[in-house]
Amino acid sequence: MSEFVFVYRAPTDYQGSLATAAAWERWFNSLGTSLLDKGNPVFVRSTHGNGGADTGLGGYSLIAADNLDAAAALAKGCPIVDSGGGVEIGELTPVPGRHHPARTY
Repeated sequence: MSEFVFVYRAPTDYQGSLATAAAWERWFNSLGTSLLDKGNPVFVRSTHGNGGADTGLGGYSLIAADNLDAAAALAKGCPIVDSGGGVEIGELTPVPGRHHPARTY
C-alpha cells in the first residue's frame, strides 16, 4: 500500500458553508481506512510560480491506496470538484531513514 497526498485546488471565489462542510465530512467518512490524515484546509495562501489562475490551494489530505489509479478513483467523489475545483494527486516517496512519528504503519 502506498501513501498519496491529495492537494485540493479551490476556485478563487470558493466560499465554504455548513452544507459544504457536511459534504466534506460525508466524503471523508466514505474513504474509510484509506484516509490516513484528513489534513487541514487553507484559507490564507500565496503562490510562487505557475499555480493556475482560477484556483488556489484549498487544503490537503493523506490517503492510502494500492496505486495511482486507485487513489484517483477515491478522489472522484471529492466535494471540491462539484464546486469547480480539482484534486491534485501525488504518490509520496519514502525517504530512507526518515519516518513520520505519527505513522503507525
